[in-house]
Formats: sequence, C-alpha cells, structure tokens
Amino acid sequence: MLEFTEKGIYCPIADIYIDPWKPVKSAIITHGHSDHARIGNGHYICHQDTVAILRLRLGLDISVQGLAYNQIITKNGVKISLHPAGHIIGSAQVRLEYKGEIWVASGDYKLMPDGLSVPFEPVKCHHFITESTFGLPIYTFPPAAEVYESINNWWKQNASEGLNSVIIAYALGKSQSILHHLDQSIGDIFLHGAVANVSNTLNDNGHNFPGTWVTPEMNRKDIQGAIIVAPPSALSTPWVNKFSPSRKAVCSGWMQLRGARRRSGVDRGFVLSDHCDWPQLNEAVLATGAENIYVTHGYQTIFAEWLRERYQLNAVEMKTQYEPATGDIE
Repeated sequence: MLEFTEKGIYCPIADIYIDPWKPVKSAIITHGHSDHARIGNGHYICHQDTVAILRLRLGLDISVQGLAYNQIITKNGVKISLHPAGHIIGSAQVRLEYKGEIWVASGDYKLMPDGLSVPFEPVKCHHFITESTFGLPIYTFPPAAEVYESINNWWKQNASEGLNSVIIAYALGKSQSILHHLDQSIGDIFLHGAVANVSNTLNDNGHNFPGTWVTPEMNRKDIQGAIIVAPPSALSTPWVNKFSPSRKAVCSGWMQLRGARRRSGVDRGFVLSDHCDWPQLNEAVLATGAENIYVTHGYQTIFAEWLRERYQLNAVEMKTQYEPATGDIE
C-alpha cells in the first residue's frame, strides 16, 4: 500500500504522502519538526495540536486540516487515522487501512512519558515503518522525571553561586517539556526568540508555558540566577555569552556517549531525548504485532539486522531524508 519514492513515503491508492521531503499535492504530517514538515505542499493533514505550529513555521496561508487522535478520514477507500506518538505535542503515528491490510508509519516517537505530550500508543498492523535514531544497545535512557529533577538541581546550584544557567534544547518539543517541569521558585525563566515563538503559539492554543522573551533592548546585566532556554543554533553564537557569568548545558540523547558534552563545549550534559532508546524501540516494534518492519533514519542497518536475527521479522532498511535541520542535538 505504501511506497518509498523520491518525494517521500507515498500511498498511490489515496494519492497522498507521509512527511514528504519534496513538494506534493497532499501530505500527512506526523509532527512539526522541520525535517518532517516542509514548505511547498498543496494541502496538509496533521493532528489538531500541530496546526498552529505548521502555520507558524510554514505560513498562515497554508491549506491545513487538523484531525483528532483516532478520527478516521477516507480517501479512495483508504481509511486514514492519527494515533499518539509521544514524541512532542501533537506528534502522531499514521495508520492506513485498505481492504483489511494495515500499515502504520511511526514518524518520530518515544515510549517514555514526558508528562506533557500524549503518550505513545501501539497500533496493531501488518506493516510498521519505524525510525531508529538511537537504534543501538548502548542507548538506554534514564527516566525523564529523574532528568527534570537533575535540571532543577543544577539550576538551583548555579543560582546559589550567582550564575545564570543556559540550557540548550530544540525550540519545538524538548524546550516545552523542560519548561513544563522547571521549578519556578528557583528564579526567573527567559527564552530565546525561537523558543518564545513556539511557546507563545502553543500558549495561544491552551498551554501555559512560562518564560520571558529575551529582547534586544533588555539589560542582560540585570539577569542573575535565571535559567535561559535556547535552541542548538544559539550555542555557537555570541548571544549565549551575553548571560555571563553562566554555566551551559545541553539536553540530548547523544549526551549518553562519552565525550559528547566536551565536544559540545558545555559544562553539563543531560541525557534527555524525544526519541526512543534501544529498549523502547524493541518494545514498540513487538507491540505492533507487525511481521514486516521498515527501518528508517538512524542506525537502520544495525536495527533491521537485529530484528531479523533476534525476532525473525521481515525487517528491511529504507533510506529517507528525515534529518534534523538545526544540528544534531536530538
């Protein structure tokens, strides 16, 4: 039912693509990250919580239809529905059914609850397309609640020493998860413009993320003991140095690797990701009951081979263009 084409994952029966990387007439978008939601498509279908993010990032005039989780639409006999992926707010798996055959495309996802996005729900299917960003056994992440507690303790310690805390995380998704769990009694919270744009958009649609936008006219010398949330693109710019004296930290699944913090040039690394680690990937694949697995971006060769040898699944690797556009801090 689904094909991997030069434009993206395509359903010829319904004449619709999933997260296409080239402009198409009609596209289902799993979530708002730029490697999955690209400009130029004629019509977009996404979860209702992603609509505002697409308009923010792709333009207010785009043609977009928002669906609730489990809501079914039909195109040329193909039943299409979206299901929680647990990756970020509004992230969705795509389920397509035609004449009893069921395919599910995971998009980016995680099983570990973050206390903010709707938790991942396994969807039974015959064919499952899965990402494999952290598809190696070395990646086993700590519980997110422990990481959020560590972030607050780090901020509190820095503030007690008169230092600001600059924390680096994706503007969409991880930043909001961090903001949701920050202990606001410790000090003030400030946001890079990219983070503020996303948070304000989500706040306009029912959320309540804290933080003050850092504007050019703001006197940075008056900021003391605060935490500043910024995207990866800001880390190598003079912008972050204007909050000195400060300590800097990166939130990323890659921080589990030895030397990752040092290579990032920061003082602290928190192992926090919006993707599955190795145990989660295995659990998710098995929970679908699918016999046919298509492994995309990440360690697809290794993970596909593991699924074949360990579980006797028909697993193959498929190349896609799903790659982060703002660095490699997943």
